[in-house]
Amino acid sequence: MDERAALRLLAADLPSAGDDAAVVDDLVLTTDMLHETTDFPEGTTRYTAGWRAVGASLSDVAAMGAEATAAVAVYADRDFAEADLRAFVRGAREVCEAVDAEYVGGDLDDHAEFTTATTAVGRTDDPVLRSGAESGDLVVVTGTLGRSAAALRHFEQGDTERGNDLFRFTPRVDAGRALAESATAMMDSSDGLARSLHQLAEASDCAIEFEWDALPADESVETLAESESDRREMTAFFGEDFELVATLPESALPAVRAASPTAISVIGRAIDSDGDSETGVGRVVADGAPVPDRGYTHGE
Repeated sequence: MDERAALRLLAADLPSAGDDAAVVDDLVLTTDMLHETTDFPEGTTRYTAGWRAVGASLSDVAAMGAEATAAVAVYADRDFAEADLRAFVRGAREVCEAVDAEYVGGDLDDHAEFTTATTAVGRTDDPVLRSGAESGDLVVVTGTLGRSAAALRHFEQGDTERGNDLFRFTPRVDAGRALAESATAMMDSSDGLARSLHQLAEASDCAIEFEWDALPADESVETLAESESDRREMTAFFGEDFELVATLPESALPAVRAASPTAISVIGRAIDSDGDSETGVGRVVADGAPVPDRGYTHGE
């Protein structure tokens, strides 16, 4: 079975799971695993790998509206080259510093391919879940979409410097804290915007409508996209952007924008669901047409 089927299988035995991170006594906890063959294109530096891997876990903390506290990582490889190891730790440390957290170490292991597992912790006494969106709420996203899709194309074209630059994102911890004051539901877009919207709609028992032209495409997408359908593929379906997707009352938008250091774009609205599909297809529409529940799946 694929990742999503496995998660559904485990859901009955893990009733506290289902959001971007677990919350236990105000402690936010999340973990991720990334592999060289599936997550780091050829040309990805160890510095970028450390930044991106730890950043992915910090993004989950941000999605709960929490303050980021610390992170650790497992570094596994065929051997421990000093330059690679030092670069990885420097990337991990600097992405933590970017969100006022601390990188506090981890573990080393032998492995047939470069693999890293990361854990981040944070704190909040009022986490934002995926399940609170209400009909009439605005749907917003932080930053821009399509950076990772553009990065992959640069890697494929041999422009590894630009690919690495785009792969290093800033986790939206500060924006998450600003959104937490008013957001009714929130998650990150690591699996892709379209899939995130389906997951929010399903968790909140609502539907979501948005406009394609409202999506804030990264400037790198505008340069690389070969057509409008290609632009949509890069911004909505590719995933791995680690922006925040949230719903909030329209009246709260000015205050949230004033408090967030990151741009907040309105892309649509939550609406009443007609419950026409158990899979969620049809619960998300763009410009009046259904948007498929498609995005990034780990291991593919």
